[in-house]
Amino acid sequence: MPKNILTRGYRRSLDRAQKLNRAQKVAFAGVGTLGVTAVALAAFPAGASQTTTTSEAAPAAKVAYSSQQQIKDVHAGVADQLAGASQKVAAIEAQKEAAAKQAAAQKKAAAEKAAAAKKAAAKRVAKETASRSAKRTEVKKSYPNNLDGWIREARAIMAKHDIPGTYSGIHRNIIRESSGNPKAINDWDINAINGIPSKGLLQVIPPTFKAYHVPGTSWDIYDPVANIAAACNYAADKYGSMDNVNSAY
Repeated sequence: MPKNILTRGYRRSLDRAQKLNRAQKVAFAGVGTLGVTAVALAAFPAGASQTTTTSEAAPAAKVAYSSQQQIKDVHAGVADQLAGASQKVAAIEAQKEAAAKQAAAQKKAAAEKAAAAKKAAAKRVAKETASRSAKRTEVKKSYPNNLDGWIREARAIMAKHDIPGTYSGIHRNIIRESSGNPKAINDWDINAINGIPSKGLLQVIPPTFKAYHVPGTSWDIYDPVANIAAACNYAADKYGSMDNVNSAY
């Protein structure tokens, strides 16, 4: 488009603006003022109170706790934590001490039990050893095969069974009953008549010999040692001792 045409149009618009009357200018000014007012009312609603803005700063809010109070609170919290930790440590130490005591008690009990078992075992071994030793060293005493030897051997056996009877009391009754003959037999008294004659050194009937037989002696009624031991056992039961027998019994 030619430059002169644009220039002429711009000038015509400018001329029109300059020709506006005063009333129109006032109207335009009023419209501008109303716009500003509308903007102001939109920024500050009618119900809100208008406060004049000043350059003075609002007073600072008070601090709830002072710095010293805060430090105290921190110290208190730390103290509480330390106290709690100390209590936990004390509880752990107490548990350790209790466990140590229990372990020590169990160890002591086990040691005492082991010592007792060892002592009992040693005692048993010693007893068994002594018994074996006694058996090895035990030698049967030899007695002469006569009236003296028979009485002494019988008395040794009687002593093991707590059967009383002195040498003299036994010897006296043997001489009266059989004159020292181990094969003696009575075939004329009431016992013989009843079919159970008296036999041996101390003239014992078979039922009595059997009832008062002394362990460790022969079951042969004519055996001199067995006959003496059974007769003395019977006399001890009936009369207290063969020493108390002075006649037929």
